[in-house]
Amino acid sequence: MALAGTSLTEKRCRPCEGDEDPLGAKEAEALHQEVPDWGLGAKEIHRDLEFPDFRAAIRFVDQVAGLAEDEGHHPDLLVHDYKKVRVTLSTHAIGGLSENDFILAAKIDQIL
Repeated sequence: MALAGTSLTEKRCRPCEGDEDPLGAKEAEALHQEVPDWGLGAKEIHRDLEFPDFRAAIRFVDQVAGLAEDEGHHPDLLVHDYKKVRVTLSTHAIGGLSENDFILAAKIDQIL
């Protein structure tokens, strides 16, 4: 969980090899407060976005791809209806949510 005074955007994703438990509901809800535009599920967070056109959607996806590589944490990205993008974050190694998901969500929000 983010330390008091430390925003998620100031943190880095940590490697996760499945050696930790997923966040509990209370922990996830607390972190969700920092990324309120994201939908919160039991095992994932997601955000649906619409862009002016296909090129803008793909530019966004490319920016997210670069960020994901830098952080070592990769979202599922779905481009649909030519200008809409759904970003889904979950930590597959633990089958649920980790702080990494919220860190990357906050950094994706900065792109927008």
